[in-house]
Amino acid sequence: MSVIVIGSVNVDIVTYADRAPRPGESLTGHRYAMVPGGKGANQSVAVARLGAPVRFIGRVGADSFGDFIRARLGGLGVDPGHLAVDPVLPTGIAVIAIDGRGENAITVVPGANTGLAVDQVAAAAPLFADAKVLLAQLEHPFAATLKAVELARRAGALAILDPAPAPDRPVSADTIRLFDALTPNEIETEALTGIAPVDVEAAAAAAGRLRETGLPLAVVKMGARGVYADGAGFRGHVPPFAVTAVDTVAAGDCFAAGLAVALAEGMAVEAAIRFAAACGALACTREGSSEAAPTRAEVETLLARG
Repeated sequence: MSVIVIGSVNVDIVTYADRAPRPGESLTGHRYAMVPGGKGANQSVAVARLGAPVRFIGRVGADSFGDFIRARLGGLGVDPGHLAVDPVLPTGIAVIAIDGRGENAITVVPGANTGLAVDQVAAAAPLFADAKVLLAQLEHPFAATLKAVELARRAGALAILDPAPAPDRPVSADTIRLFDALTPNEIETEALTGIAPVDVEAAAAAAGRLRETGLPLAVVKMGARGVYADGAGFRGHVPPFAVTAVDTVAAGDCFAAGLAVALAEGMAVEAAIRFAAACGALACTREGSSEAAPTRAEVETLLARG
């Protein structure tokens, strides 16, 4: 059993300050860190931390940042063997500003991520032989994701799309129903459905609109208000876990990884959503992106507390 992640990989340069700078202002921060990031890398590390086999398909540049990424991912339990090296484009970077409340603002320069192509995915076809779940995002060319979905279907695997960043154009029903589950946050939900999930009732309406396309499972993440899920066997609100947020950078990625692992293990939908929510909540309690992912033991402890 394995989870395959296809997606972006960046070097995250994270700055910490009491507040975000105003336009034209130079602000002195407390410190900075340089860590592996990108939604694909974050989700891959989070899957590995949960104890599941993970295969990561991504792309870096032929530069020192690419070397850094490969070494650090290997140390975090993710095999870097399927990170292709782009001969022209540099490794992607993200500059992340964290304020005193743990909120973040992110500028991404995707670099080599834009070179992730269908032929690279096709070459990775043997990885799909024992796959249970494919996890994808929108930080790389969508044609590569479509090829990965095709390979996942041949293997009988589920396909989950974390539709981030929010699409800047309408997404067709035909595209949405290619997947078994979508996990949009508040901004992404509004972009996909036209409904802002400001409360449980609005989230239910948005999830219902996604389900009308033929999508089997719609999972609307509402931040501090919890999650609303609509799928076969479960329809309802999953309340948030009470944690003290320090840094929300990778919370959505850890949620997606948790959902992928739970469904790969055959958990029922409600239990899978709670497991994913616990992963996302724990990620908020520590600094960092990929390295903020919780362990399986930490997740089970939080679930036991209720």
